[in-house]
Amino acid sequence: MTSILGISAFYHDSAAALIVDGEIVAAAQEERFTRKKHDPAFPVRAIEYCLEQAKLRPEDLDFVGFYDKPLLKFERLLETYLAFAPTGFLSFQYAIPSWLRQKLHLPREMKKGLKQGYKKRFVFAEHHESHAASAFFPSPFEEAAILTVDGVGEWATASFGTGRGNKIQLDYQLEFPHSLGLLYTAFTYFCGFRVNSGEYKLMGLAPYGEPKYVDRILEHLIDLKPDGSFRMDMSYFNYCQGLTMTSRKFDKLFDGPRRKPESQLTEREMDMAASVQQVTEEIMLRMAHHVHEKTGMKKLCLAGGVALNCVANGRILREGPFEDLWIQPAAGDAGGALGVALFIWHQLLDKPRECRERDSQRGSYLGPEYGANEIQLFLDGAGAKYQVFETDDALCDYIADSIADEKVIGWMQGRMEFGPRALGSRSILGDARSRAMQSVMNLKIKFRESFRPFAPSILEERVSDYFEMRPQEQSPYMLLVADVKEDKRVKLNGGESAATGLDQLKVSRSIVPAITHVDYSARVQTVDAERHGRYYKLLKRFEEKTGSPTIINTSFNVRGEPIVCSPEHAYRCFMATNMDVLVLDRYVLLKKDQPDAKEHEIDEYLAQFQLD
Repeated sequence: MTSILGISAFYHDSAAALIVDGEIVAAAQEERFTRKKHDPAFPVRAIEYCLEQAKLRPEDLDFVGFYDKPLLKFERLLETYLAFAPTGFLSFQYAIPSWLRQKLHLPREMKKGLKQGYKKRFVFAEHHESHAASAFFPSPFEEAAILTVDGVGEWATASFGTGRGNKIQLDYQLEFPHSLGLLYTAFTYFCGFRVNSGEYKLMGLAPYGEPKYVDRILEHLIDLKPDGSFRMDMSYFNYCQGLTMTSRKFDKLFDGPRRKPESQLTEREMDMAASVQQVTEEIMLRMAHHVHEKTGMKKLCLAGGVALNCVANGRILREGPFEDLWIQPAAGDAGGALGVALFIWHQLLDKPRECRERDSQRGSYLGPEYGANEIQLFLDGAGAKYQVFETDDALCDYIADSIADEKVIGWMQGRMEFGPRALGSRSILGDARSRAMQSVMNLKIKFRESFRPFAPSILEERVSDYFEMRPQEQSPYMLLVADVKEDKRVKLNGGESAATGLDQLKVSRSIVPAITHVDYSARVQTVDAERHGRYYKLLKRFEEKTGSPTIINTSFNVRGEPIVCSPEHAYRCFMATNMDVLVLDRYVLLKKDQPDAKEHEIDEYLAQFQLD
């Protein structure tokens, strides 16, 4: 038996992943255990979970890998500061201590994190090698092109190559400071959202605006080539040498200073979001065409933080040259932990790889699960009132009725998802047919901006009935956006068609309005019996009762918190929001029955958790 632990740490979304004899056994982000969103700390708890899942000790491990090369990254940091000296001194002063104290001493930190039990060698892969390995090796393709795009690794910000059998090869890379991920993050920052977490908001805001600034971006900010490569005019940016993403020159180009966080969104921010989203899609499409031309492959695998831009992914699949696409569900830095483990197994140890029809990611259900005894013990200790359903059929029948009755459901089942998306294991569910549900769930459950869209889960066999997708096309990881079909849309009157900005939220656009964005798009998750078990049964029962094969699926958390992991996290979230029903395995709790249950206001919640 050969066991390999992969680790990502210190930058964004630290994580651990474990494979045993080539099988993915466990993977989880550190944030789910510490409750610190995007926790960059060394993933001690995630490692403990992975080892416990496999019943291993640190000394039992054969290899431990890290997802990038810290010395190469440090070289890039120093060269960048020297290139911009002396203007980068404040940023240098801020960054260097953590490098000297911790990041340059990774073997020491890893031994410490493994309780001094691991005595063998550490393997350091390059950042984009880890991304590429995470994209190709779990995919269902025997051979494929690979494209990785993110902020920055060591020097690379994008790379492409090929995967064949049990080997990957990267042939080309775009290098720092020219970065599509950092370009998108600069606009995220300028529009008043948080760097490294607000990019989803910018993507969700884009359909409210008009791409008025596309020409300005292409004329001033980037020199875009036909192959998708580009160079950025760094005088508009400040991330190389400063503590901000953009410079004052950027302010002048876009008609004033950045939006203050939490202030009112204006037409400018909506138009900027629409513009950088359109530019991002154009760059990704050009890259995809170039990669296809150079590799001659029919399939494409994607990873890196930009691969979480599901609107761009959808366009690559629909308009690009590839027959099929597979995207690593944990496409960001967290997925690098899985990537380096697989890289060691296949690339370095030359172990064979078996392609599976539905991939080898196991639905990305790779985190902890909690048995009935653990759940009951917690609920009894908390003084909760609950009922237990004896069978899946009885449970799904009851919850399907509750969803149809426009109740909001907290749904915790089985193993937690690995990656940023809730996929039916740690989800909040609602009726997609409800006109009010998007605003209700955003403001009363998620406590977040009302403009943010919700995603649908839909039975895989019905996906082409509701969305512009191929029959039974798979999108189990919620990483593709598709348009709602014409026959499911509703005709708008003159006033509704003329709505602009956030007023568009008031317009119902389809027979499933709660998951239909203002541009008629939706971020689709397909649900099948093999991967999704009880969740598939719930959707099937809901369809039998209502005729609708789709429901809202959003992550089981509130703004500022990671997705829940344990029954305690789920119960706490349930009691602190206006959720109606909580389902933990087959244990069902009604809010109205709970001691001390009350209605929560958004201001009260934000104060309680000190969110901004």
